[in-house]
Parts: sequence; C-alpha cells; structure tokens
Amino acid sequence: MSKKNRVVIAMSGGVDSSVAAALLVEQGYDVIGVMLRLWSEPGMETSNRCCTPNSILIARRVAEKINIPFYALDARDIFYQKVVKNFISGYEKGITPNPCIFCNRDIRWGYLFEYSKKMGAEYFATGHYAQIHKNSLGKYQLRRALDRNKDQSYVLHMLSQDQLQGTIFPLGKFTKNDVRDIARKINLPVAFRSESQDLCFIGNNDYRDFLIRNSSNVENPGIIMVKDGKVLGNHRGLAFYTIGQRRGLGVSYQEPLYVIGKIKEDNILIVGTTGERGKKVLSASQVNWIAGIPPDERFRASVKIRYKSREIRSTINVISDNELSINLDEKVGDITPGQAVVFYDGDICLGGGLIQENNQKHPFRI
Repeated sequence: MSKKNRVVIAMSGGVDSSVAAALLVEQGYDVIGVMLRLWSEPGMETSNRCCTPNSILIARRVAEKINIPFYALDARDIFYQKVVKNFISGYEKGITPNPCIFCNRDIRWGYLFEYSKKMGAEYFATGHYAQIHKNSLGKYQLRRALDRNKDQSYVLHMLSQDQLQGTIFPLGKFTKNDVRDIARKINLPVAFRSESQDLCFIGNNDYRDFLIRNSSNVENPGIIMVKDGKVLGNHRGLAFYTIGQRRGLGVSYQEPLYVIGKIKEDNILIVGTTGERGKKVLSASQVNWIAGIPPDERFRASVKIRYKSREIRSTINVISDNELSINLDEKVGDITPGQAVVFYDGDICLGGGLIQENNQKHPFRI
C-alpha cells in the first residue's frame, strides 16, 4: 500500500494516542510520533503524568511496535511560560483557570502544530475524542465524538479553520471500549494502562500546595461573609476557593453554605445558602468562533460551563468580536470565572470563550 500524506501525531504513552497512531498507520499515512517533554517542578519530574521517563519509554515502545519514527521534544520552557504561569496568575487574581485550554491553544495547536509543518507534515493528529467535518459551504466543523462520555470538543473550542483543516482525530468515531479492544488485539503495551484525570504538572498533589510553593501571593487571609454583611470566619486566600464549593469552608451556619462570590479588591469571600446560589446571566471574553464568525448577533444554543457539566439552553448575545453575554434558561450554581463556556448547535461545537467576573458588589451595598 502506498503511503498517504505525512502526519505528525502527539503521543503521551497512553492508550488513546497510541491507538490513534496505530490507526493512522493502518490507514496508510506516513506517521511520525512526537512526545513533548513538559515542565515539572524541580525535584518532582516523575509526577508529571504526560512526560515521565516511563511514559516516554512506553511511547517509544509503541512507536517501535507499529514501526514509526519517534521523537521527544523539549517544550519545558514554552509550557511553563504559556500554561503554568497562566495557571498561577489566574489563581492569584481569584479566578479558576483551566490549563488544558491554554495547553491545547498554545502548545498542541501552537508549538507542536507549527513543528509538524516544519517536519513536512500535511496533518497533525492527537488522541482526542472529537470529529471534524467539512460542510456544504466548505467550512470545517468541530463535532462531538461518537462516545459522548469521552467527547473532548469542550477543550478544543479554540481551534480555527486553518487548524481544523490540518488536523485529524482518528478516535472520533470510536468508543473508549473500542479503543482498548484495538490496543489488545494488536498487542500494544498500553492496552491496560489506567487513565489520569489529574492536571499533568501537578499529578496527584493538591493544587493548593502547588500554588503555595510557586506563588507568594495566594496565601492572603481575609473574611468570609454572607450577603447581609455578617462575618462568619476567615479564609486562607481567595485562590483556595472556587464558585459552588461547599466543603472545606471552615465555618458553621444553620444551613449548608456554598461559595457564591469573591470581592478581590476587599479580599472577601462571599458564601450563601442553596437558595442564594447561582445566576442566569454570564459574560465571556477571548471568544473564538470556529467558523470565523458567530451565527448571528443574537441566537439560541446549548452551552456548557464546565467540561463535565450538562448542557443548558441559552440565548447568546454577541457584543463584539471577542465578547458576549449569555442568558441561561435556568439558574446555575457554579458559573466560575476563568473556566470556559462553550456553545453547541446539536453535535456542532460553535466555539467558546472564558467566563468573566461580573463586578460583584460589596455585601453592604447589595
């Protein structure tokens, strides 16, 4: 069988990227495997799930098994600058960032996507669960994966037309069980390797401990207050709390309490009861439209405010090229500044942006 176009695939030593690489080889592509060596805290290099020495060894063994060249690239500095520093600075500002968004935008479809072109590749591939379609107007669409439980379109909402045109997602039409079956049938050494849901550069460690070690600004005690101005206690620092959080508040009340807001300028953590949780309006910036433009200035869509959250029907109001407001059909309790809000029309991911803070008022002035 003659070779098709060259594809550079991002490998991690996990079952998904390994099977994706094997499928590309089976389809006749000229495949090159590449693994990025990412930043880890000094002395904790073995804790980064994405690029431990063992993971690199496993990825290399997979490459040998399916007979493709394999390279490990040093991306520690750019990963630290683009992902880790954004993660730390976000928490210092009192928001809850999603580092996977920055990694996909700046590392995989930034640094590695451009590297693949230098390698003479027509396509870049990953083991993400998502699909790419070209519609009748010639526009590339990002669509959900067949396996809804594994669909990763949420963390891919920042992709552009040029990037989608040059990307392949081999696993989009497979379930996770299918992928493990394929790995077993072709005797890949990763067939039974477990998955990790941890942030790669933090591993099994608590993100709060990571922040304390890497920032002098996060431990900033202040007061915990309900909306009527009553002080209930003290917090360790706004960075250690997220909207919707219930456990670990360290205060007692006649009803269960949740984090419902932060006032950064006064270093106040606002908590409230179940009835005080949530809102129906949010705003977003740094918006990316996968088609290049929004469907309309005002339109209906389903939105997700977290990777694993359920969808909520909403009205999207476009304010500018990269700003919008959203009116949710129902009240939601964990709208969190720094997380992504992503829009869907059925199976089609339209794009998304980062949730912004809504100028919370001081409790005494509510």
